[in-house]
Amino acid sequence: MRIFGRVRHRPSASWRQATDRAFTLIGDGRYEDADALLTQAADLEPWLSESWFNLALLHKFRHDWEQARTAGLRAVALLERQTGAPDWWNVGIAATALQDWPLARRAWQAYGLRVPGQSQTASVAEPSGMQLGSAAVRLSPEGEAEVVWGRRIDPARVEIQSIPLPSSGRRWGEVVLHDGVPHGERTTRSGPSFPVFDEIELWAPSPVPTWVVLLQAATEADRDALERLAADAGFAAEDWSSSVRLLCRTCSESSMPADEGDGSTHVDPHDHSSPGHPGPLGHMTPGGPGDLWVPERECGLAAPEGLVRGLLDSWVSDSPDSREWRDLEEVC
Repeated sequence: MRIFGRVRHRPSASWRQATDRAFTLIGDGRYEDADALLTQAADLEPWLSESWFNLALLHKFRHDWEQARTAGLRAVALLERQTGAPDWWNVGIAATALQDWPLARRAWQAYGLRVPGQSQTASVAEPSGMQLGSAAVRLSPEGEAEVVWGRRIDPARVEIQSIPLPSSGRRWGEVVLHDGVPHGERTTRSGPSFPVFDEIELWAPSPVPTWVVLLQAATEADRDALERLAADAGFAAEDWSSSVRLLCRTCSESSMPADEGDGSTHVDPHDHSSPGHPGPLGHMTPGGPGDLWVPERECGLAAPEGLVRGLLDSWVSDSPDSREWRDLEEVC
C-alpha cells in the first residue's frame, strides 16, 4: 500500500487477531496473557507504531512505568504525524510517574501543549505554571469510586482540594496521577465545564489526616465560618452533609451539573458512585440548595492532630450560642 509516495504495510490478519484477542483479555483483567499476545503482535509488525502503542497502553494499565516508557518511545519514533498523537500523551504519563521531567516536557510539547520555561535549568525541572485550571478526578475508578475536585498541576496530575471520604483511602492535598481521556464532565449554569479524569495511582501522599466530626451549626453562616477558619489556617473543612451526592456509575461518567464557582476552584459537590440508581431521579444531593437547613452536620476536616481541636474550639468560642461539636474521629 503506497500513500503519498511512502510504502505503508497493512497489518497482517495474524496481527489483528492477536491484538483483538489481547484487548478482550485486558477487558477481563488478564494482563499477563494479553502481554504475551501484544508482544507477539509487535514481533509480527515491529514497524507499526500501533504495535508499540498497544504495549505501552497495557504497561500503563499494569503501572509498569519503565516498560510503558520504553514501548511508548518506540511508538512515537514510528509516528507519521507531528503533533496531537495519543502516543505522546501516554509517554507523558509514564515519564511523570517516573519523574523523568525532560521526557515529560518533550512529550507535552510534542503533543502540542505549551510548557513554560525554556532555560537549561527549567528543561530538567518538574513542569510547572501550565495553568490548566480545575478538574475533577475519580478516585478508585475500578472500586468504590468517588469524584473529587482538584487543581491540575500538569496534564497528568491533579492535587486534591476536596476532602475525600475515608472509603477512598485518599486525603486532602494528595497528588494523584490520572489518565488522559476524561470519563464524564461537570458543568455549571454559567457555561464552564470541567473534565472528570480517572485516577491511575497515588503520586504524592499527604501528611495531613482526615477527621470526621459532628457539628451543631445553627445556620449556614455558622458552617461557612468553620470552613473559612480552616482555610485561613492553611487546611480545609468540608460539610459532607451538603457537599457529597450519590450517583450511579452511568450518571457519574456522564455530564452532570456542579455548583457555580469562579472557574478557578471547586470543592463541591463531589460524587460517591453506586452500582445502581440510588433514587427515582438517578442522583441525590442531601442538604442541597433550597432544602430546609438541618443544624446537625457531618463535617470532614483536614488538619494536623495538634491543630484540629483548637480549630473547632475557636470556631465555637466565636459564637457559643449557635455552635457545638462532638465525636471527633480520625478516619484516614
